[in-house]
Amino acid sequence: MKIVYSDKHAVHDPQTFVVRGVKQRSTEQPERATRLLGAATEAGHEIVGPRAYGTAPAATIHTPDYLDFLHIASREWAKLPNASAEVVPNMHPSRYAATYPRALAGRAGWHQADLACPIGPGTWEAALASSEVAATAADLVLEGAREAYALCRPPGHHAYADMAGGFCFLNNTAIAAQRLLAKHQRVAVLDIDVHHGNGTQGIFYERADVLTISIHADPADYYPYFWGHAHETGAGAGQGFNLNLPQPLGSSDAVWLAAGDKAIARIRAFNPTALVIALGLDASESDPLQGLKVTGAGFHAMGQKIASLGLPTVLVQEGGYLSDDLGRNLVQVLSGFEKGR
Repeated sequence: MKIVYSDKHAVHDPQTFVVRGVKQRSTEQPERATRLLGAATEAGHEIVGPRAYGTAPAATIHTPDYLDFLHIASREWAKLPNASAEVVPNMHPSRYAATYPRALAGRAGWHQADLACPIGPGTWEAALASSEVAATAADLVLEGAREAYALCRPPGHHAYADMAGGFCFLNNTAIAAQRLLAKHQRVAVLDIDVHHGNGTQGIFYERADVLTISIHADPADYYPYFWGHAHETGAGAGQGFNLNLPQPLGSSDAVWLAAGDKAIARIRAFNPTALVIALGLDASESDPLQGLKVTGAGFHAMGQKIASLGLPTVLVQEGGYLSDDLGRNLVQVLSGFEKGR
């Protein structure tokens, strides 16, 4: 399988992550990508670099105001008196009858949903490269490859059209899905990250050409809390084209894979001609965020289930944090996928 990777991710090394009021270094660290790359390389996969698209792929999903903010935020923030090293907003509008502000501090609050998406000097460069990685993997599939894996960092599935959140800035999964629509009338997105793909859901929520499905830890007890519940099924033209499968905290392989069966059945009913997998590995039993308890064998089995659909597939890296099993779990998914073909 071709693995698309850019080393530009390393210039984004977020230091600000607030957990229960305590500031600490983010768990979304550059070492995540290098471990995944090392494991994929050792397993014999071919590594290729991304093509240079600039902002064009991101602009198919994200608003001009948001892209402009991400581009200039760190540079302009550094000019403010007594500013922190990273852009971290101190307020967020409810968005109810709210007006878009001119001040940078206000724009930060508008475009950054939480305290897990600080913007540093290298964030824009890394996020843009990550979007190019996703677009390149999608183009490989459009050009005839059966599958391609986009080793994206920073991740993307919590990013809305105009809002960052949860370590995510540009929605790589949505960018890949949108790109596949150039050739395919219907595309399915299956998100197996431990966190609900709320940004991806929000982007496609009123559309019928992209089916969005997410298997994740129950948001009643887990990030992103406000989105990802079973009653969220789409709106307008998209009614019925969003499926959330929240799992009890601590669920292990059997429960997770049973949700996978439900997802596969819904995808078959939708009858898409292409598939995007938001490949979070943080459902692992050894992941530091401890939402679910999926084993390496579970990841292998999920890879087989996904491959059984027989669809052209773009796998986009989302979450999965530092543990001894991180690289091994990626190899398990990819080997299961290749076996299931």
